[in-house]
Amino acid sequence: MNNYRPRPGVELTMSKKKVLIMGAAGRDFHNFNVYFRNNEDYEVVAFTAEQIPGIGDRMYPPELSGPLYPKGIKIYPEEKLPELIKEHDVEQCILAYSDLPHEVVGHKIAWVNSLGPDMRLMGPKTTMIKSKKPVIAVCAVRTGCGKSQTSRRVNQILVDMGLKPVNIRHPMPYDPDLTSQIAQRYETLEDMDKYRCTIEEREEYEPMINMGVILYAGVDYGKILDQAETEADVITWDGGNNDLPFYKPDLLIVIADPHRPSHEITYYPGETNLRMADIVIINKVVTADYEDIEEVRENTMIVNPEAMIIEAASPLTIEDIEKIKGKRVIVVEDGPTVTHGDMPYGAGYIAARKAGAEIVDPRPYAVGSIKETFEKYPHLEDVLPAMGYGKKQIEELQQTINEADVDAIVIGTPIDLNRVVKIDKPNTRIRYDLQEIGKPNLEDVLLEFVKKHGLK
Repeated sequence: MNNYRPRPGVELTMSKKKVLIMGAAGRDFHNFNVYFRNNEDYEVVAFTAEQIPGIGDRMYPPELSGPLYPKGIKIYPEEKLPELIKEHDVEQCILAYSDLPHEVVGHKIAWVNSLGPDMRLMGPKTTMIKSKKPVIAVCAVRTGCGKSQTSRRVNQILVDMGLKPVNIRHPMPYDPDLTSQIAQRYETLEDMDKYRCTIEEREEYEPMINMGVILYAGVDYGKILDQAETEADVITWDGGNNDLPFYKPDLLIVIADPHRPSHEITYYPGETNLRMADIVIINKVVTADYEDIEEVRENTMIVNPEAMIIEAASPLTIEDIEKIKGKRVIVVEDGPTVTHGDMPYGAGYIAARKAGAEIVDPRPYAVGSIKETFEKYPHLEDVLPAMGYGKKQIEELQQTINEADVDAIVIGTPIDLNRVVKIDKPNTRIRYDLQEIGKPNLEDVLLEFVKKHGLK
């Protein structure tokens, strides 16, 4: 029984709780769509944006914000959070982006609390959508663990079983026009041009399209799921960074990286993924130290003793080794892996070393936002992140590559970078796939999954 009574002279009124959502153009929009958009108990006064260049000072449009927000919702840089809280009398802030050290999460909570509002971290019960079709989700404990090759492996196994998976990718809606990205369907490489995809989007979409698997992405993951379910035997969720799945998984596969031991239990929300996982893949075991592999295994067994652990490698293939063998090269790596993923290098660097190439420091040749990226991520010395969140940044990446005094370029991103950037030097691509070691492997796991859900 509620015995609360207002003090004499104080009128008890019911008003909407004012909310600000802190995000990075992905999880923030999803949380709004599934929980706040039609919720009359709350008023979302603003989004703030972090991690991704150039996404602040935009508008979440009326076409997405719904009838409660006929003028849309403004998106601001996160640095403006104190003045927004004061201006709108914000009562609650939602932390809605991923791959943050637990310590940074604590600092953000302290920052928000010091300004007055509550801080909220939303979990699966309020943010996951239940699909009518079985869902297999591939997530990770950090950016750059190997989700892409694992997701390709999962989808290929399902195709080989005679099933039709439809892959739904974590959002990357970086185009200023969010209305064009509400629900995107990708079947051909030309679809990436149609939707003006950034390099980061292409890195994830192109390999899946080349496999012949239909892919969806966008902003409204309720609408996306409705469309995908009409043509899928099974939904495969392809996670971003170390975020949680947007859909309730029937099988959750989580990738861990022994090159960054302990990160599986010290990053948000990656540790949540680890604790929820049905399968934990310890990747890159061929190139990692034994002690680090064992640390990841022990941490996994402590927080999730029920999870099945599979060890795997990500073997590299150099498309044309003669172009880089013994040459002076610049290595272009997958952007998120080496920026907010904190990796000093990736597959391209390892392949260049294997080929006996002389790796040249790219920093002296960096221009514009590429130079700013190196300033923001000082751990980067030997590789060039494939930044390309807009036309101007792609042009600056191209200028940086072409002005470099080197013999050749090593392309360690998952895409054919030549489709996006005009490279005036010899170059070769590095490909990498997932290879499980021992038994049980993903084929065994997925066969049981298919039988359990009556898919064959």
